[in-house]
Amino acid sequence: MFRDRRDAGKKLAALLSRYRGKDSVVLAIPRGGVIIADEVCESLNAKIGLLMTKKIGAPSDQEAAIGAVSEDGSTVLDRELINDFSIPDRYIQKEKARQLKEIKRRLKKYLADKLDPEIGEKTVIIVDDGIATGLTTLCAIRYIRSLGPEKIIVATPVAPGDVVRQLENEADEVVVAETPAPFYAIGHFYGDFEQVSDREVLSIIRKYIKE
Repeated sequence: MFRDRRDAGKKLAALLSRYRGKDSVVLAIPRGGVIIADEVCESLNAKIGLLMTKKIGAPSDQEAAIGAVSEDGSTVLDRELINDFSIPDRYIQKEKARQLKEIKRRLKKYLADKLDPEIGEKTVIIVDDGIATGLTTLCAIRYIRSLGPEKIIVATPVAPGDVVRQLENEADEVVVAETPAPFYAIGHFYGDFEQVSDREVLSIIRKYIKE
């Protein structure tokens, strides 16, 4: 479906072309979302920032999301899953603290404070390389909403249709290149979905930093 993240970013940027020159802010979710956002920013001539949200995984399977936490500590939890698996609150709080610490570490490592775009009364485009359950994206939307933007757009190359419909209830607009069914892991829809390195992220970020 997509050759790689650069290809996906170009296709997504084409869908966002009406925002070219509109003084928009693109917020990338590291790491893979930074490559997508780079293509979008170049196409739209937009400012870039970083937006960190981290998944809270289940005790028995860290890949299974039971919630998410954003950089201000706010959380979104899947209460149905938590109740189904009888996950204690002490585990959730411990995992939340661990992920929040990792968020702060990454924001510092990726020089996020040197970007720090103005969010208030702006059109904000939240970009990731794909959305699966939508929990981390939902967490990101609610955090950014608290900062007072004029409009929030979620943009991603690929996501399940049912998740897109859920996110449309929270964001002002959701832009997705493909909504395949059945939906598999995000990487299934990329020819090349190698993990993005910290070095790659920093290389992109430094292009946008004004010394």
